Amino acid sequence: MAYYDSIKLEKGMYGIGGKTFTQALEEMDPSGQYENTDLAGLDAYQRQLKRFDIKVGGENSDVVERFFQSGDSAALFPEYVARAVRQGMERANQIPGVIATLTKVNAMDYRTIAASVSEEAGDPVTEGGLLPQTTISNQKNLVSLKKRGRILASSYEALRFHKLDLFTVTLRQIGADIARELMKDAVDVLVNGDGNDNAVAPTKLAGKPTYGDMVNLWGAVSPYELNTILASTETMKDLLAIAEFQDATAGLNFQGTGKLATPLGANLIHVPSLTDKLILGLDKNCALEMVQAGDIVTDYDKLIDRQMERAAISTIAGFSKIFADAVQAANYD
Repeated sequence: MAYYDSIKLEKGMYGIGGKTFTQALEEMDPSGQYENTDLAGLDAYQRQLKRFDIKVGGENSDVVERFFQSGDSAALFPEYVARAVRQGMERANQIPGVIATLTKVNAMDYRTIAASVSEEAGDPVTEGGLLPQTTISNQKNLVSLKKRGRILASSYEALRFHKLDLFTVTLRQIGADIARELMKDAVDVLVNGDGNDNAVAPTKLAGKPTYGDMVNLWGAVSPYELNTILASTETMKDLLAIAEFQDATAGLNFQGTGKLATPLGANLIHVPSLTDKLILGLDKNCALEMVQAGDIVTDYDKLIDRQMERAAISTIAGFSKIFADAVQAANYD
C-alpha cells in the first residue's frame, strides 16, 4: 500500500503526456485504498494538501508562501492555480448549453465529421425503393484550435503574504474570462461556420422580433428541436419585451434558478459577445462539437520557482459544426 505522506513530488509529474498532475498522483496513490478511512472522499491532490497542512480556502486559509515551505510542497502550487482557474471556468461556463459533444485530443490538428440528411427523409419508402440516406463524411478543413488564457503578471513578493482564499478569487475570475472567450469562439462557429462552407444564413425580419417570428424560427430548425436560443444584451431586451415571453411561470423560474426560458420551451442564453439584433436558434443535441487539446495548462516551472511575473495559464480548444441545418438565425434592423 502506497502512503500519501511518502511520495516524492517533482516538476516532472506535470510533464507526463496526456495526464494532469492529479492523474499522475492518483496512479501512485489510488484513492480507492483509502475507503473507510479518515481520508475517504479526498483525491490524491487533496491528500497532499493535508500532508503539508495547506489550507486553500475558508476563514483560516493559509498564505501563498505556505506552498513554498519545501521543494515537495512547492510542486503542488501549479495544480492549485489550475484548479482555481478551472472552478472559475465551470461557474461561468455556458458551453454545455450549446455543444452536443466534447472531444479531447492530444494533438493540434483534428479533422472531424459532418453529417447531412437526404431531402426525402421522412417520406414513406415504396416497395423496392431506397431508404433515405444520412451521409457522414470527413470535413474538408481541420478544426481550428485556439489558445485562450492569461499571463499572471505579479511577483512572488507581492503575493507571498496574501491569503490563498483571496488569491483564489482572482484565479477564478481568470477562469471566468477564459470561459467567456471560449463561448465567443463557439458562437463565431455557429454563425460563421468552421471553414467548411457551413455559415448560417439569417432570415431577415421586418422589425423587432414578434412571437410569430419566433414561431417561424422554431419551424426553420425543424426537423431538429429548437431547444436553445442565443442573444446579445440588446437583443435579449427586445425578446423579453414580447408579451408571450413575459409568462408568469417563466418569471418564477428565472427568479428561482437564474435561467430564462421561452414559451417555445427553448432555453434563452445571454451571450454578450453575439452581434446585436441577431437571434440564433439551434438544437444543442446535434449542432456543435467542441474539441479540446488537453486541460488547463500552467507554466509549472515558473510557478514552482516563484518566477510568476510572466507565468501563463491557458487552454486550447476549437469548435466544429456537425449537422449544419440544426442552426438557424434571424436578424433585424
